[in-house]
Amino acid sequence: MMPDAIGSRGTGRAGRLARTPGGASHRIAGAPDDPWVVWLSAGAESPVRLFCLPPAGGAASFYSGWGKGLPHGVDVAAVQLPGRETRLRERPYTRMGPLLDGLTAALRPYLDRTFAIFGHSMGALVAFELARRLRAANAPQPALLGISAHRAPHIPSDEDPLHALPTPELVRALQDLNGTPAAVMGNAALRDLVLPAIRADFEVCETYVHASSAPLSCPILVFGGEADDLVGHEDLAAWGEHAGGEFDVATLPGDHFFPTSSRPALLSRLSARLAAVAAGAGGGRTAP
Repeated sequence: MMPDAIGSRGTGRAGRLARTPGGASHRIAGAPDDPWVVWLSAGAESPVRLFCLPPAGGAASFYSGWGKGLPHGVDVAAVQLPGRETRLRERPYTRMGPLLDGLTAALRPYLDRTFAIFGHSMGALVAFELARRLRAANAPQPALLGISAHRAPHIPSDEDPLHALPTPELVRALQDLNGTPAAVMGNAALRDLVLPAIRADFEVCETYVHASSAPLSCPILVFGGEADDLVGHEDLAAWGEHAGGEFDVATLPGDHFFPTSSRPALLSRLSARLAAVAAGAGGGRTAP
């Protein structure tokens, strides 16, 4: 299973590696067969879809178990980016623009009902830009945007980039960050499998340039870890500049990897919001 890198306050060392929650990604029988989307729960009558975007170097398996932890009436779909897990042989993206081109085209067929977007770390940045891209294309807009463990996009990075480092130096940097399992970094074959996606995702983050635009109209719910020394509360609060409507910041126990250590608390908060979205969309069901 591929390790999950996560972004920090500057998307240079922002691309830090996280521990992947247990369990593998899987498809639900009868759900659409699409390399971009791994359905963690699916129901033909579900009124709401939640698209989950992984952290840098991460994959759909980062969200394993979420299908059982979120409300009935919500389809949970984890995005699988090229270069990892079931798409290991594909070339990963290295720039935000082309990534958004591919992602927007892939998700458009699934925007036929109310939907929400959630992203952790680098995935949060992609989620934000995806919402802006959909708005620019006059496409359907998310009913809720969930942002996790990433500084507001207009705050510049103050850290040195990692993506262009020679492999030995990149490996040492990853080891210093203490996010990638030692068994991966110590195994040349495994390391060679995961490094291309990690390096490419770092490049997406480290070459990202924020362009100002009008705030999003959808509610924005921001999550952070109480002990996260990579993304501070002020970095999270600054997302308010991009919210034209409802905005809230919730901090949970844990560090930058709190979606793993505090998953029940995170899903509980997210469930309450998604249940309300589902009720408004005609679902009427509440969280389990």
